[in-house]
Amino acid sequence: MAVIQTRELSKRYKDNWAVDRLDLSVERGDIYGFVGRNGAGKSTALKLLCGLARPTQGEALIFGKPVWDPVARRRVGALIEQPGLYPDLSGRENLRLHATLLGLDSPERQVSETVEMVGLSPKEKKPVKHYSMGMKQRLGVGLALLGGPDLLLLDEPINGLDPEGIREMRELFLRLNRERGLTLLISSHILGELSKIATRYGIIQAGRLVEQVTAGELAQKCTDYLHLKAGQPQKAAALLERELHLTRWEMRPEGELRIYEAVDAKTVGQILTQAGIAVEEMGMHSQDLEGYFLERMGGAEHV
Repeated sequence: MAVIQTRELSKRYKDNWAVDRLDLSVERGDIYGFVGRNGAGKSTALKLLCGLARPTQGEALIFGKPVWDPVARRRVGALIEQPGLYPDLSGRENLRLHATLLGLDSPERQVSETVEMVGLSPKEKKPVKHYSMGMKQRLGVGLALLGGPDLLLLDEPINGLDPEGIREMRELFLRLNRERGLTLLISSHILGELSKIATRYGIIQAGRLVEQVTAGELAQKCTDYLHLKAGQPQKAAALLERELHLTRWEMRPEGELRIYEAVDAKTVGQILTQAGIAVEEMGMHSQDLEGYFLERMGGAEHV
């Protein structure tokens, strides 16, 4: 079931389309990594999904209902940009106040459960203004968790954290997904960390979604392979499959053969030459996760 479904979702500010015909699909149970350069439209898209901004055109559905539907909104927790915290109150007091504003039943119980879930000390009484960045971010996630949402929208939740804070947040997201069954949409430009938890990705460029891909599909795309172009591609593929006992290879539409197994390029060349098949191009292709995302986002600028 699609937890989030957008159709031609767009947002224009004066002459700039911050989000341009976004068709996004997030399935139940996903940890969805939303990837793009700074200014690509990630934050605006999340604001549209949680009702903090109205679309210029198009629509967004949450659990099959419009974003503005009160039933749908109660199932969504969000941390967009910076958490809205009262700096002179403690973390627990911030949670208690937020729970009261939400009109929650048994607010004290929910506050205690949330403090434990996000890893804050239940006895901590110092004001939030003295919290570390990591503590503030965990508290922000805690505010989003009040009310027991089924979907979390998190905008750059690990930005600015030290390695220990990043690890703690990563473990929290995995725990929320596995133990509580929450679906998470996380925007981030820290690709190495996102790759440790994401099950699916959406890549956005200039407000437009350029690709959606599962973690498994992405791993396949980032696998090293031998790139080969030959004069008779179909004959070459059949010959190499038979001679080298290949099981992991593919023929691309443009006639390129990709071999995803450890093979010796010299041996491949000899087999084809002896069969009278001309080799036009051949070489090893290596692409890591960051390189793939940069390529899909249109260049090597910082994401």
